[in-house]
Amino acid sequence: MIYNYLGNYSLVFCLIFSLIIFFLCFKSINDPSKIIEKNIFSLLFLQLLTIIISFFSLIILFVLSDFSNETVYNHSHTTKPIFYKISGSWGNHEGSLLLWLFVLVLFIFIFSLTSKKHPKKYRIFTIIFHEIIVLGFIIFLLSVSNPFNMNYPIPYEGLGLNPILQDPALAIHPPILYLGYVGSSIIFSSALAALVQGYVNKDWASHIKKWIIISWIFLTLGIMIGSIWAYYELGWGGFWFWDAVENVSLMPWFCLTALLHTIIVLEKRNILKSWTLILSIATFILSLGGTFLVRSGILNSVHTFANDPSRGIFILIFLFIIIFLSVIIFFLFQIEESTSRKTFFLSKETSLIINNWFMMYFLSVVLIGTTYPIFLEVLTSDKVSVGPPFYNKLLIPFLIPFFVVMAFGPKLQWIKTKFSKIKYTNFFYFFISLAASVFIIRYSEAKYLFSTAIFVTSFILLIKTIEGFFEKKNNFSQKLSHFSFSIFILSILLNGAFSTEFSANMKQGDELNINNNSIKFINLKTLNKNNYKTVITTFEIKDKQGRILEFNPEVRIYNQPEILTSEADIKSNIFSDKFLVVNLLKDDGYFNVRYQVKPFMSWIWFSIILLTIGGILSFFRKI
Repeated sequence: MIYNYLGNYSLVFCLIFSLIIFFLCFKSINDPSKIIEKNIFSLLFLQLLTIIISFFSLIILFVLSDFSNETVYNHSHTTKPIFYKISGSWGNHEGSLLLWLFVLVLFIFIFSLTSKKHPKKYRIFTIIFHEIIVLGFIIFLLSVSNPFNMNYPIPYEGLGLNPILQDPALAIHPPILYLGYVGSSIIFSSALAALVQGYVNKDWASHIKKWIIISWIFLTLGIMIGSIWAYYELGWGGFWFWDAVENVSLMPWFCLTALLHTIIVLEKRNILKSWTLILSIATFILSLGGTFLVRSGILNSVHTFANDPSRGIFILIFLFIIIFLSVIIFFLFQIEESTSRKTFFLSKETSLIINNWFMMYFLSVVLIGTTYPIFLEVLTSDKVSVGPPFYNKLLIPFLIPFFVVMAFGPKLQWIKTKFSKIKYTNFFYFFISLAASVFIIRYSEAKYLFSTAIFVTSFILLIKTIEGFFEKKNNFSQKLSHFSFSIFILSILLNGAFSTEFSANMKQGDELNINNNSIKFINLKTLNKNNYKTVITTFEIKDKQGRILEFNPEVRIYNQPEILTSEADIKSNIFSDKFLVVNLLKDDGYFNVRYQVKPFMSWIWFSIILLTIGGILSFFRKI
């Protein structure tokens, strides 16, 4: 019980330190003395120390299964493995917000350590704007989402963690994702500070680019880990399903990616200042807006956190405050763009701007698809769902010109590129891509005209990114990132063109034949585990070549809470995944059996890993 008090009072002290920092920063703006600045740094350290104590107090409460704590009672159980007791401390609404706050405080402390060579007022204003965010989250935690609320009387047992969240990937997914989200808060605070101080220049761009890259790396990794988890745990059999919570993380990623390219233009040419600031502000607003949607109970998703309207209202009010503050500052401290710097259409700057246009279009489509059902229900009480057909129709056609720009844009020069510099080998690349595309489409069920166009452009993108490795330009991180993205896109296209699926209801002893494949339900057995009972099934699948594979998908019945889940069995190799999942039906002895062949799944995951490696290399690159 002592850890309840320790964690709660640590939060209170964190609030006090934050208020003191806030007022000392205002005092330090016009005070040339370095004493106050040193005091601010000391208080930032104490603030970090208090939130560390609070966060680890919650973890200890989960490890000890101390059900005097309401959060532990709602999301843990004595039979839960220790690993999931620890991860369960942030696998819930209250704990996840405490983790948010921890990362917020950690990042501003790191910022204060690494930004000492920059102007004092810029650093102070960054801390001021960031402490506004910190204060908002502390007040939110202490008022409506306190992770240290007490239970009276103390229960003997907890309600347990949702079984689908009891997974290694889900244990590390939230922390990594939050590092990406919260990284955008530093970008946001820094952008407002630079705007107020007139520090939006090449030096600021070089400085904040590091934070943009960090945020982008963690957000990319977080999305990938969540996608992998959904692939094998939820039984979807795919890498992306346009689930509302998936979309919430994808929107700031689009914004961050656009910002990452725009900051390069600002760093090199000292232009696009206003647009860079808008993207910096929008990225954090989208992250905070996603937090509201996930925690308000508005979204219907397998991994939303809360259904308490008061929590959603608080975040919504805080979101409006942040937006209002940003808009007021942006218009009060408008900056003049340089008009003397000419930019020609055929140039690297233009290609990066066009890249931004596409990113904003993709972002808009996802935003509309995610929020439209919400507004429609509020206005008309009608419930609709927006699924893959909507996104496919609006996004896929625009991928064709996007791939073209991405293929040729990096080859262009700054300011102006002469048309004569364009290589005639590109025509050769076109015919190779066309031949490969026709060959693929011939053996798939894709529509000829449209599919040929998108496959041709994706192959051209791949060839041009490979060509980049043989050029003299010393920018390996960019080359690797673009190459990885081209592999990612092509893998998705091939996956969509050649995926097959079979579904049927079967019981033990049944054998079915479909497309020259044989599926036989051999047997099943039931085992009792520590916190669940599992039904392990055995299937034999014979393919067209006569090869036999044995699959053992499971159905688990958890005891606390009483939830039934399906565990897929996946046989992977370099070219394809064979995916088998079963669901227990009410009819005696019958299971719904779904068998999928998913080509190039390993390539999708590997390409994202390569993409993040490219981001890491870019972080350590000087220019």
